[in-house]
Amino acid sequence: MIWGEMLLDREVHTACGSDMMSDVLAFVKDQSVLLTGLCNMQAIRTAEMMDIICIVFVRGKVPDEAMIQLAREREIVLLSSGHRMFSACGLLYEKGLRGGAPYR
Repeated sequence: MIWGEMLLDREVHTACGSDMMSDVLAFVKDQSVLLTGLCNMQAIRTAEMMDIICIVFVRGKVPDEAMIQLAREREIVLLSSGHRMFSACGLLYEKGLRGGAPYR
């Protein structure tokens, strides 16, 4: 847990794993979890635009203080995982979290 423990009771509906924020902008619905290895302000800003309520930084990435402050202001939960993207997404899928409708 990096920030947002008091917000962990919020419900999420889907998850998205991507390091390409253009894909996140194209496919993510609101109240999602974003899993990414992109550890810069762009990830926080994208989450804000798409009403993503939680970002999980994979591969042990940890955001800097400016990113944490922006996430606090926007009430976006920040987590870090040592898992690679594929494994982290698989763990969430295994627990019942889905990625939304298939791409067509």
